[in-house]
Amino acid sequence: MFTGIIETTGTIRRVEDLETTRRFHVEVPEFEGDLDIGGSVSVDGACLTAVEVDARGFAVDVIGTTLERTVAGRYTNGSRVNLERAMRPDDRLDGHIVQGHVDGTGHLKSTIKSGEFWLMDFQVPEDVAALTILHGSITLNGVSLTVSEFLSRDVVRIGIIPHTYHVTNLGGLQPEGLVNVEGDLMGKYVGKILANRLELLQDKSQQ
Repeated sequence: MFTGIIETTGTIRRVEDLETTRRFHVEVPEFEGDLDIGGSVSVDGACLTAVEVDARGFAVDVIGTTLERTVAGRYTNGSRVNLERAMRPDDRLDGHIVQGHVDGTGHLKSTIKSGEFWLMDFQVPEDVAALTILHGSITLNGVSLTVSEFLSRDVVRIGIIPHTYHVTNLGGLQPEGLVNVEGDLMGKYVGKILANRLELLQDKSQQ
């Protein structure tokens, strides 16, 4: 479980193709001594398991389905990634509840500088957009963000403050750049409950 508050960014220093997985070696000296093998870490919003840990950083193994559903399939040496270690039970929940279960990818449509902050427009998967509300939460590349406007059914506008723009990899995105997207957990549960109820009512009406 995560909060969507990025601790730091790391750099992919080596990509290793194994027999059935791909291993990414992430350079992040800030985590030295506070991440163990088997520990969970959010890499651009995807919950992954540390399989190697050393003074320079850690390594994670990513299987085919994750490579296909997330931006991880595009990582190369030098890629900058957002990082957050798993939330502790006594931590403040400064963002929102983030599972690290990526629902799919979206892409940046445009960035507009507005005074001291940026307006970034993202096209997101339609199933995520359907469960997202105005001023509700959405997670992009692991960052907990607030939807400030819907430009269309599946295009959301996000206001990015200077701190977030500079300390995460969102500031380096170019138009059409991909991001991992995770919808709000509460929206998913409400959507599932309503869908099940509708299906039950339809079944009863056909009896």
